[in-house]
Amino acid sequence: MGSYISKNLISGEEVILSAKNHWANFFSSNFLAYLFNSNEYAITNKRIIAKEGIISRRIVEINLSKIESVNVDQGIIGRILGFGSFTIIGTGGTRETFHQIENPVKIKRTFQELVS
Repeated sequence: MGSYISKNLISGEEVILSAKNHWANFFSSNFLAYLFNSNEYAITNKRIIAKEGIISRRIVEINLSKIESVNVDQGIIGRILGFGSFTIIGTGGTRETFHQIENPVKIKRTFQELVS
């Protein structure tokens, strides 16, 4: 697990699942982030945390109780190679999308198990 997430866990919070960008991201415009392994994604028992960026940062933290759904988008190449995008839809219409993440279906399944 990456340093940002481990340093920012709150009292009683445990990481249930961590994820990173898929190796196919190396071939995209975001390949520097892949090379430096700077993007971090995790589902904890309390929230979903995403940190992206090397120099500039984008950090998204949403409490599980404030999330309405997690959607997954995978094209045929993504299904074959095991990557895709996932979108978090929060209460009030908040929408955050993360691209080329390894095993997004597992992320969705883990979220559903935690909230049910």
